[in-house]
Amino acid sequence: MDLWFYERNIVPGLSLGLEVTSTVHSEQTEFQHLAIVDTKAMGRVLFLDNIIMTSTKFEFVYHEMITHVALNTHPNPKKVLVIGGGDGGAIREIIKHPRVEKAVLVEIDRRVVETAKEFLPEISCGLNDPRVEVLYQDGIKYVQEHQNEFDIIITDSTDPIGPAVGLFEKGFYESCRDALKEDGIFVAQTESPYYDVNLLPKVQKNTRDIFPITKLYLAFIPEYPGGCWSFTIGSKKYDPEAADLSNWPNYPTRYYNPGIHKAAFVLPNFVRELIK
Repeated sequence: MDLWFYERNIVPGLSLGLEVTSTVHSEQTEFQHLAIVDTKAMGRVLFLDNIIMTSTKFEFVYHEMITHVALNTHPNPKKVLVIGGGDGGAIREIIKHPRVEKAVLVEIDRRVVETAKEFLPEISCGLNDPRVEVLYQDGIKYVQEHQNEFDIIITDSTDPIGPAVGLFEKGFYESCRDALKEDGIFVAQTESPYYDVNLLPKVQKNTRDIFPITKLYLAFIPEYPGGCWSFTIGSKKYDPEAADLSNWPNYPTRYYNPGIHKAAFVLPNFVRELIK
């Protein structure tokens, strides 16, 4: 008998179905329900509270775009912080960059990291690198306690529900600004421009109030609602659209390249109107 998993009511009236070949792992952690399943369409998939977080088939798009745009905008990104991102994909991409000397991952749920290491090795493989420090604590509190320390801060959060609600608030963005050095860059995943039409304008306004340079950029990710996903970048000094990519460090990527970097900031008219 066919077994299907449905992520229901992603937005009212919309569901996403995946045919499951086997359940790899399932548990209730201290913070959320965690499941890893094998599927026909997306390979191995990580769910948190029954919402798709990442898949082995398509994760490279998300993890490359949440990291390399900022890494190749900043001229010397030595120290990078990731809030969330317990699967390790963002860390894997960050440590590809030759100038990065230290990457700190702050994940509130230890079990996300532990299960990713066990069942998603192709995504979590960077977590054991000697440049990486993994901390299990509240990311909001962490940035409040570390000022003027990081070149780049990346918020690789779940949807704005449960433990991640505070990661979309203006106060958190202000704390990130203070935790950045004087030329630092902040990046956050900011959901779907098709369906999160109330969240995106709020995030853009809050980021503009805090950072002198604020931009939205897009990537196309099949595992997320609508297939189009947004990222918001706030920069104290460097404009990501003006980044000099003529000598970018040509480490291996499957989605990101200098042309994609530039094109990602070209927004459809409906998105321009949404964040105007």
